[in-house]
Amino acid sequence: MIKKLVVVLLFIVCVFFVQNVTVAEADTTKDWLWDALRSKNHFALLRHAHAPGTGDPPEFTLGRRETQRNLSAEGRKQAKHIGDLFRAHGINKARVFSSEWYRCRDTAELLDLGPVNTLSALNSFFENYEQKDVRTESLNVWLSQQEIDKPLVLVTHQVNITALTGIYPSSGEIVVVEKDAQVGLKVLGSIKTY
Repeated sequence: MIKKLVVVLLFIVCVFFVQNVTVAEADTTKDWLWDALRSKNHFALLRHAHAPGTGDPPEFTLGRRETQRNLSAEGRKQAKHIGDLFRAHGINKARVFSSEWYRCRDTAELLDLGPVNTLSALNSFFENYEQKDVRTESLNVWLSQQEIDKPLVLVTHQVNITALTGIYPSSGEIVVVEKDAQVGLKVLGSIKTY
């Protein structure tokens, strides 16, 4: 009976220890990704914050907020939280570029990391999938021309991030990418922010 009790206690201690190691490793990885974002030739691809629904309404018009799917109150709170995460990890200012869709522009502005510039290469092709290759190549060309010597944040859509990196991010997820002179773009990992 005592042997069984000792075995059970050892098992519980081992499970507790393994769980704590896993959590510590995950936190270390996130710290490493934040370190990468502060270094040269690394950038963040950020999927816009929570905007209920999928795609856009049939009457979608670029430049008209009322025709688009927009951030919810939760999404606005999430975007501010993401900005706070950047600042908590030593990134107080960044070059920020956004899709022309309002849910991306609002996310980018609510980060409060600096002026927001729109970049059509970050625009969604969800409703026009035939634009996937053209839009992705346009973003690749733009990135190849950038000197990334300070933090760079690109706020865009799931389809754009997936086409460029193969990662399917959730709302508000940050995909950390290295611009490598030899291999091109290299995905280092992602940071779930909410």
